[in-house]
Amino acid sequence: MIRSFAFTTQGRLHTQDIDVFLMPTLLADTNLFLWVDLEASTPEEAKSILEGIFHFHQLSIEDCIHASPSPKVEEYTPKDEDRFAAYLFMVIHAVDYSRKDGLFATSELNFFLGKNFLVTYHDVPLRSVTTTAERATRGTMHIARAPDRVAHTLLDAIADNYKPALEELSLEIAELENDVVEHPNQRTLNKIVGIKREVLHLRQIIGPQQEVLKRFADGEFKLIRAHLVPYYRDIYDRLFHIANLAQGYTDSLTGILHIHLSMSSNKTGEIVKALTLITILSTPATIIASWYGINFEAMPELKWLHGYSFVFGLTAFTTLGTWWYVKKRKWF
Repeated sequence: MIRSFAFTTQGRLHTQDIDVFLMPTLLADTNLFLWVDLEASTPEEAKSILEGIFHFHQLSIEDCIHASPSPKVEEYTPKDEDRFAAYLFMVIHAVDYSRKDGLFATSELNFFLGKNFLVTYHDVPLRSVTTTAERATRGTMHIARAPDRVAHTLLDAIADNYKPALEELSLEIAELENDVVEHPNQRTLNKIVGIKREVLHLRQIIGPQQEVLKRFADGEFKLIRAHLVPYYRDIYDRLFHIANLAQGYTDSLTGILHIHLSMSSNKTGEIVKALTLITILSTPATIIASWYGINFEAMPELKWLHGYSFVFGLTAFTTLGTWWYVKKRKWF
């Protein structure tokens, strides 16, 4: 699907759903800028826009069409034989977290940012793109005055989407803190390991995106106007804060895991302690039974009228004596 918008330099919507053959004409108008959004587009649609209209470098087109494992940003400057205008190519990953599945879902969003155009490419619908398009077409806060403003709004929306994901994680960790005390079983252990794996996944997503946004925050790119650099720096600061939260979650989960292992060890120790006590208390009876189990005929107690009572009393006395000795020594 291709969505396209042309905005004036005052941030007002000029036209939308533009025919492909009209796009070069609008690109040539210095009073307009063009935003083309490719959502789950067919190979033919992608080729017609990325190659046919904007003539982007083949390497960036390949990176765009094929999923990239990590975020990045590259600057493309045309040479004499190139037909494209200078642009930035950026790969960013949006995230969503489901408590039901306990998984972070990542969606790739690709940017082609030029002086008077912005092309976004993604395989699935993204809330950040939809929200930004609605705000831009309504003229909210004039975010559509220039491509770098719209790109900032998109990145800002992506950073905002981390908040509900982090809140879900925080609730999961709070529940684990209770479960690890009340139910220190294998199910709880599996849950700890699963959430810790997802937090690690989150940190792996945020780390490279921090590096990408730091280059914007440092004002490295000429296509980002100087007065917008502080706004990009604000997004970088938020990602830095999110990274610190993720590190804190990792530390909390490590502590919860140690508590679980300690409680499991204590539980095992209690079981061993109980079995040891049973073994100690049954030792006198075992010795007496073994003694009188010897097959000798000349054992006077065997034919003694009170032999059974004597053995029973002896067993009870030695068992109680053993129990008293254990208690006195405070072994249990």
